[in-house]
Amino acid sequence: MSNSQESVHRVNFAPPRGFAATFKSHAKETLFPDDPFKQFKNEERPIKKAVQYFFPIFEWLPNYSSKLFRLGIVVDFLSHSTIVGFISGTAIIICLQQLKGIFGLTDFTTKTDVISVLHAVFEYRDEWKWESAVVGLIFLAFLLFTRYLKKRNPKLFWVSAIAPMLTVIVGGLFAYLAHAENHGIQVVGHLNRGINPLSIKDLNFESEYLPVTLKAGIITGILALAEGIAIGRSFAIFENYQTDGNKEMIAFGMMNIVGSLTSCYLTTGPFSKSAVNYNAGCRTAMSNIVMAICMMLTLLLLAPLFSYTPLVALSAIIMTAMFGLIEYEEAYRLFKVDKFDFCICMAAFFGVTFISMDIGLMMSIGLAILRALLYVARPATCKLGNMPDSSLYRDIQQYPAATGIPGILILKLGSPIYFANCSYLKERIMRWIRDEADITHAKVNEVEHLLLDIGGVSTIDMTGIETLLELRRSLEVNGIKMGIVNPRREVMEKMILSEFVDKVGRESFYLSIDEAVEACRFGLQESKVSKNDFPVYPTEV
Repeated sequence: MSNSQESVHRVNFAPPRGFAATFKSHAKETLFPDDPFKQFKNEERPIKKAVQYFFPIFEWLPNYSSKLFRLGIVVDFLSHSTIVGFISGTAIIICLQQLKGIFGLTDFTTKTDVISVLHAVFEYRDEWKWESAVVGLIFLAFLLFTRYLKKRNPKLFWVSAIAPMLTVIVGGLFAYLAHAENHGIQVVGHLNRGINPLSIKDLNFESEYLPVTLKAGIITGILALAEGIAIGRSFAIFENYQTDGNKEMIAFGMMNIVGSLTSCYLTTGPFSKSAVNYNAGCRTAMSNIVMAICMMLTLLLLAPLFSYTPLVALSAIIMTAMFGLIEYEEAYRLFKVDKFDFCICMAAFFGVTFISMDIGLMMSIGLAILRALLYVARPATCKLGNMPDSSLYRDIQQYPAATGIPGILILKLGSPIYFANCSYLKERIMRWIRDEADITHAKVNEVEHLLLDIGGVSTIDMTGIETLLELRRSLEVNGIKMGIVNPRREVMEKMILSEFVDKVGRESFYLSIDEAVEACRFGLQESKVSKNDFPVYPTEV
């Protein structure tokens, strides 16, 4: 062994961790990637911290100047493409539904797809009220103009913020003074003063009702959670902040538990109200507190005054908020950058607009999961070459200046090695070897060493380990030696436990590509020397 093979740093063959430590590490990375329990360490009052964690209002409200099962991981399946298609499709649906208020229709469909909504609009065209349409267009033009002012001069943001309230007030005064309901303009109507009564006394846990209630609660809870998180992430993208799906789950759960005790409807994150809230300039959770206080005061003191609010004014406010959420430019950018992402976006868009919000989400998420499975089943591999005048090794297709090393084939694997992609990886590696022989135009295989850089392989299963052993045996038959470069901790632990390391030998593991190449070059030199040691005899003619 020459000095070129000697290295100060060696591959770490530390004993594998126990099952408990491994399971704890995997569970933490899967369910608790943000390490939520770190804040409880060395805490003098952990109960207070726990209450603030599960009820965030107790944390941010005094300073204002989820995780029980951690199911918020489902948020990760809502890709950017899904959200773009979902939010655009939902905005169009909600805009079309507001035509009921714009035209003053009394009969309308309960379905949400485009065809049903448009069919209902034209089916009841005999109910159209031109007075309502004119007032609606005036309100809509006013609201759009205030948004235009905000874009032209950001200092006038307050004009756009108070525009919805001005629309409600002006619309109410107009309806009251002009007796709008007598001219085909519908109003909200009589509102009872007061807040919802307590309903805790009406809770029923009898066995004959409980199974049906649980089934309905689970289904509606899942659907409400999926839609609510999708809407939350949609608005998070606009302001570039991170959403926590687990906290969203806790928020929905707590709202519905409290709401069920006070005669409330099922609580979710409604798209139209969230859009109006966003366009009004609300940015923090404190806006919900202000909104709740205003709503309570309105119900207790001002409810009769709002009975004159025209429905067409509310429709105009919602339509204005929706117009800014149709992201056609982003959809076009997806089409230019990634066609598959565009298909995922369109699946959500057309699913929402032509079927329903739930089906649209499921279609888009299904395509996204299919794409992820394809990436797992067909992982990317690339051949590495040496960059001139350096020890760097890069993809030769991306960097044409990178050159291969005679007799040595360096391949980089960049994904977990599972049963689903083992056969593909083996066939792809053998094809790389055949292609290498075709490039050199050699009658015999010129590749004598195969180096697999698995630094990007995060994990491997037993099928993957057996596949590597089969690959090594196949290579040995053809006189090719295989080396493993830079294995990660979890991969190395499984290779040690499965005795893969003992079978291939520790000398086949390298810390870096440069070290592995130097060792292979030394082996190639020894091979040439041994071949030259054999005497050459003249051939008899």
